[in-house]
Formats: sequence, C-alpha cells, structure tokens
Amino acid sequence: MAAALVSCTQASSGGGPGADVPGTSAEPAADRARGAESAGDADRAGQEAPTREDTAVPSPEPALVRDAFATLQATLGETCTPGAGDCAYFLGRVTQELTELDESMRADSKGPGHFAKPLADMKALFATLGEDRTEAHLEKHFSAIVGTRDGINTWMQDHPDDYR
Repeated sequence: MAAALVSCTQASSGGGPGADVPGTSAEPAADRARGAESAGDADRAGQEAPTREDTAVPSPEPALVRDAFATLQATLGETCTPGAGDCAYFLGRVTQELTELDESMRADSKGPGHFAKPLADMKALFATLGEDRTEAHLEKHFSAIVGTRDGINTWMQDHPDDYR
C-alpha cells in the first residue's frame, strides 16, 4: 500500500516514471480540454509572435509612364539662360526626367515598340551627352535637351492613353 501511495504521489507531483509525459487523468474529457487549451495557447502564441520581416531591400520599379511624363511636363514652363549660371538645376532636372521616362517606357507593358519615336530621340540625346552631366556640358547641348523634351511632349499629346 505504501508503494501505491508513493507511486500516486510521484505521478501527481510530476516526479517518477513518465514525468516528462503530459499527465493523464481518469477522465478523458479533462484530457481533451487540456489538449485543446494547449493547442489554443500555441495558436495564440503563433498569432502574437512578431512576424519576421524581409530585410532585403526591394529594387524600385520604374515609374509608370504617365507618372514619369507628368514630372517631365512639370519642366515645360521652366528654362534657363546658358552662360548665366542658372542652368545647372534646370538642365540636370530635365535630363533626369528624360532618363526616368526612358526607363518607364522600356518597362511598360505595351513594350518599347509602342514608344519607338520617343525612345529613339532619347537614345540619340543620351549618346550626344555621354556620361558628362556638368553644367558646362549640359549648357553646350541646351537645344538638344530642351528639343528632346518638347518633342516627347508633342508625341505624348498625340497618345493620351499613355498618360491618363
């Protein structure tokens, strides 16, 4: 009888054989309730656990053609006077806007063939400019930069489905 008492005491206190196995009772309903409670705790813990965010920096997609064109259009009312020292910002901005529009047109679902004329005009301009984006170099090609911008504006006006 003492052995039975020790055995019962160890099982209820968590010691003895099978201590690492979850306790069972004579009542199956109590066991199911404990199992459901444990499962619920696990589900809540999974829901409350912070989600691990992707640390990779996504590469930016080119702007939509309409968005890139809108920022280029914003330069239409602007100009500068070559040699007056006020062209660095303006010509740099127009050149940057043309570069972004070029990227957008190439990435557009209509394909670069749809934008053949403006892409050809920008390609010719970029070949003329090369990598030099200094104010003096851009001023030297003022007419080509502004002419390309204006030509693309005219082309886009004839293709409203591309920017509306």
